[in-house]
Order: sequence, then C-alpha cells, then structure tokens
Amino acid sequence: MGIRDISAVLKISITKVLKVLKSTKHNIKPKRSHYDHLEIDEFRTYVGKKKNKIWLIYAYHRESGEIVASNRRFAVWGKRNLKIAKKLRKKIKQMGMSYDRIATDDWDSFLSAFAEDNHDIGKKYTVGIEGNNCRLRHQVRRTFRRTCCFSKKLCSTM
Repeated sequence: MGIRDISAVLKISITKVLKVLKSTKHNIKPKRSHYDHLEIDEFRTYVGKKKNKIWLIYAYHRESGEIVASNRRFAVWGKRNLKIAKKLRKKIKQMGMSYDRIATDDWDSFLSAFAEDNHDIGKKYTVGIEGNNCRLRHQVRRTFRRTCCFSKKLCSTM
C-alpha cells in the first residue's frame, strides 16, 4: 500500500501521512543477523533544486529483496565520498550484522571502505541493487505524481 492509498483509505492528506511516517519512533531491524551476500550502491537524489544533490548509500540483499541498512537510524545520507562509504560499513557492523561477501561497483571509495572484506567488484555483481534503485526512483516520483514517471511519448521528453 502506497502513501496515496493510505491517504485515500484514511481520508487524510498526503502531507499528514508523510509527517506521521517521518516522525515515527519505530525502529526497523534487519530480518537476519548474517547474510551470505550483500550488494552496496549509492542512490542520488536532490532536495528542492537539482543543484542540491544528496546521496543515499545502502546495503541490499538480492535473494530476499531486503534493504538491509537504510532505515532512519542507520541511513547513510551525504556527499558521495570515502567518509560516507566508511560510515555505512561502520553502521552495518554496529547493527551486529555479518556477511560472507560484499558486491559493489568499482567506485574508489567502495574499494577503500570494503577492502578487508570478501569483495566482488563490478556492475555484473550489483544488478539486484541497480534494479532496486530504479524501483526507488519510480516510487519517489509516484509520490508527487499520480501517473507513471516514465514518458509514453518521445516528443514529450524533448
């Protein structure tokens, strides 16, 4: 059920639904304490204007479709740099999670931050999280627009 659905069923505004979600104290915990394989990637978005770029770096478990390290308490938002990549690794460890392998693309900060782990490097290992990024982009866009976020006509994109 999406934000618009909740708004319609409860007969309250979308703004109210978003405020309640934002202010909740509920802490989502990972379903497992050990994962065989995690994929790590960054997701770029912006706040207000496109020049105000912000990055979400998170961990994803492809087999279960679970976003492992991204809830409010453990979100890693910030600039796209080594400091943020190291912060994600630290937060995964703080959550008490363990993993056998990590998969990332070949961004230098990931190579440095996860150097001591069993590390698969390359886009072919991060297909699951890249697909999830596409779904996230689509859902974020649907929050602000009722129709599909992809253009149906070529002329409307030019």
